[in-house]
Amino acid sequence: MQQPPPYQINPAQQADKDAEHLNLLSIFHYVNAGLMGLYLLFLIGHFLVVNTMFNSPEFSSGSSSPPPAELMGWIRGFYVLIGLVVIGLVVMNILAARFLKTSRNRIFLFILAGINCLNMPIGTVLGVFTFIVLLRPSVAARFGSNAA
Repeated sequence: MQQPPPYQINPAQQADKDAEHLNLLSIFHYVNAGLMGLYLLFLIGHFLVVNTMFNSPEFSSGSSSPPPAELMGWIRGFYVLIGLVVIGLVVMNILAARFLKTSRNRIFLFILAGINCLNMPIGTVLGVFTFIVLLRPSVAARFGSNAA
């Protein structure tokens, strides 16, 4: 009986390998969501420090007046916008982790992998590995009708 070359994996081994990689990707998406949640806490703390600093009489002691209210409105709007983006990314990464566990919504996973690539360095690594795993033909078959 002829043995297959050592670099070829039989379908059962490939299915186990795919399941393991999808599980690891799922865990890493949860970790990424947690790290972004920590970033959100940092953002809130930073806003509180900046807001306190601008509204403090000691900050404006060298000048005749505090910063204009319009400027403070723009600063608050910036923090709210960034906070909403981070919350959206946290939610999308949690959804991605669940979709990887259940092998659903492959297109959503591709889109999020591309977005995560912008979040250097951890998101970039996670996005690239997500692309690598999702582009395997065996993984595409596992996702079924969502295969791109």
